[in-house]
Amino acid sequence: MDIGFIGLGNMGAPMAKNLAAAGHTVTGFDVTHVTVDGVKMAATAAEAAQNRDAVITMLPNGSILTSVYAEIVPAGKPGAAYIDCSTVDVDSARAAAEKAAAAGFLPVDAPVSGGMGGAVAGTLTFMAGGSPKAYALAEPLFEIMGQKSVLCGPSGSGQAVKICNNMILAISMIGVCESFNLAEKLGLDPQAMFDVVSTSSGFCWSINNYCPVPGVGPESPADNGYKPGFAAELMLKDLGLSQDAAKSVAANTPLGRHATELYEKFNAEGGKGQDFSAIIRWLRDQ
Repeated sequence: MDIGFIGLGNMGAPMAKNLAAAGHTVTGFDVTHVTVDGVKMAATAAEAAQNRDAVITMLPNGSILTSVYAEIVPAGKPGAAYIDCSTVDVDSARAAAEKAAAAGFLPVDAPVSGGMGGAVAGTLTFMAGGSPKAYALAEPLFEIMGQKSVLCGPSGSGQAVKICNNMILAISMIGVCESFNLAEKLGLDPQAMFDVVSTSSGFCWSINNYCPVPGVGPESPADNGYKPGFAAELMLKDLGLSQDAAKSVAANTPLGRHATELYEKFNAEGGKGQDFSAIIRWLRDQ
């Protein structure tokens, strides 16, 4: 396929690189004018989208998505897949999809889970919203960039699933961090704690796959000075989106709300630039 890829940051660049390595023709654009192996760079977003079979966006927020779609929708060709992999609010995702569909494109909102490591390794999970026809066109590309994709429902559903998933992740990570901090104060060996909890009722991704304690469990950012796999400020962004969505539908999410408050304080007090699991050190110091 002839693919336009707009937004070549920490996530977008390796995703575009993997598509090019798989034999697709990829034309990219990013406001920072980066270069990516195998990707031809365009001077504008509109140029990157012009007459492509598929256009993929990976952008920071809903307002930027809206402005980029104002540029790239007039440049596309009818029948192309417009795949947005950004994590944005549901309303912005639906508005972008409506704009693309009105121009004759097949829109899919498809935020990802798996972080920078998953983007590099091609093991991301895509949560897709859109029509079955649009998803069928996008799915072969998801298979190159990731290991799993799920059609979650109509446009906006991918974003809705993403913010619900990350609200769970934030809540569970805080619980794991609190428990390890308590175990430390009780004089327990963190390895023994891991060996028990990882095979007991406390089993969860935050401990089994991403343990926030250095030297315990599979390698994680904790073993690399908490260099971000998923940055604390990005977790706060997703929690904010979850709480905005909760307010819009009058859903009661007290733990999600409290997790948002804790990540706000963590970011304000030195958490920016660290992995979201580094909140274990901030909680320890309170």
